[in-house]
Amino acid sequence: MPNKSKNLEIYSDEAILVINKPAGLRTLPDGYDRNEPHVAGLLTEKYGELWIVHRLDKDTSGVLVLARTAQAHRTLNMQFDQHLIKKTYHTIVDGCPAWRMKTIQTPLRINGDRYHRTIVDLQGGKPALTQCRMLEMFNSMAFLEIIPRTGRTHQIRAHLASIGFPILQDTLYNKNKYSFEQLGIDHLALHSYALEFNHPVFNTIMHFTAPYPEDFQNCLAHLREQNSQKQKISKG
Repeated sequence: MPNKSKNLEIYSDEAILVINKPAGLRTLPDGYDRNEPHVAGLLTEKYGELWIVHRLDKDTSGVLVLARTAQAHRTLNMQFDQHLIKKTYHTIVDGCPAWRMKTIQTPLRINGDRYHRTIVDLQGGKPALTQCRMLEMFNSMAFLEIIPRTGRTHQIRAHLASIGFPILQDTLYNKNKYSFEQLGIDHLALHSYALEFNHPVFNTIMHFTAPYPEDFQNCLAHLREQNSQKQKISKG
């Protein structure tokens, strides 16, 4: 496996490390295969002891903050617990929503079916709120900005699937399967684009963004080209 520890750093100081996590890399150690690479395991040699503050799914790329001291870990955990940290995701979904903005607030229950998916459960679920904004519309897909106001497991994936717009290449929540040759991307098209929080030592607002992975960019370029060709045909 390539050395995924290279060029991940976005920002570092004595209290925090902010990285652009690649898709395919676990945030936490795998419970079954302790030898599978994970974020702290790859970065500890360079940065010393690291504390995981929050997690991204294995196939989700983008901004991730880690603590470099126990005190920074406690402070950041408190901000996450109190929903003081703003997370912004960008994603490509199957389908073309009729709305430009939408708030999804159906309660969710994790591990709710035999596939261990998070499901909507109006009676037994926990409150969950996801805000969506249309960025671009394509022929049969859409590019969305997502702000989760709560932090349930698989919240974005489950909420979008529940309203009929599952994330592209989501093997758990999307029944439509596409090859790499079709779209240029073969993993979950979900990217943690931006993260905003209060620095645990300096007490200043920190805002970080992560560039899209190459295959995510290629997929967007492919969809835009399809749109352009369709418009040329319609005008012809």
